[in-house]
Amino acid sequence: ENDDVFESRNYMIENYSFVDASRVGVIGWSHGGMIALMQILQHGDHYQCAFAGVPVSDLENRLASHDESYTEYFTAPHHIGESIQENPAEYARRSPTHYAANLNKPLLIYTNTNDNDVYVEEVKLMIDTLKKHGKQFEYKVFQDAAGGHGFDRIDSKEATDIRFTVHQFLQRYLNPPKPFTSAA
Repeated sequence: ENDDVFESRNYMIENYSFVDASRVGVIGWSHGGMIALMQILQHGDHYQCAFAGVPVSDLENRLASHDESYTEYFTAPHHIGESIQENPAEYARRSPTHYAANLNKPLLIYTNTNDNDVYVEEVKLMIDTLKKHGKQFEYKVFQDAAGGHGFDRIDSKEATDIRFTVHQFLQRYLNPPKPFTSAA
């Protein structure tokens, strides 16, 4: 799917004249956050910036922190088909933390301490790995924001303001012709 997202980006640029190749960013939330990380970390020269909200970041950490049903999902024949003990390289290959040293474009990461799906510890591992590699990026750890995993997607003033900060980040690097002037 990460290859598909990259090829979709390329297809749009090659086939639609209204897509400006110098103003392409990538954003995602949760699993989509993982995809955004993988795009900016593996294909950074093709994007201007990325936002990753509560991104799945490290499968080893994730499997250790979730119940057995999650491990069963990954070891199923239609998925990886092997456990992390049997094929650690494949799990690393699918983990953005494995590519942290590659960051060369602006990145914003958000996480929430009361997320019951992508635990804050997993996202902090991504943040710490980027720091270990001396990478410059932005992040915010929200403290018990309403909505848990979907804290920016609920209908509240706080969530609207959070979404606006993401738009402001994207505007700095993508220079849209009609930027948002307020959260409203």
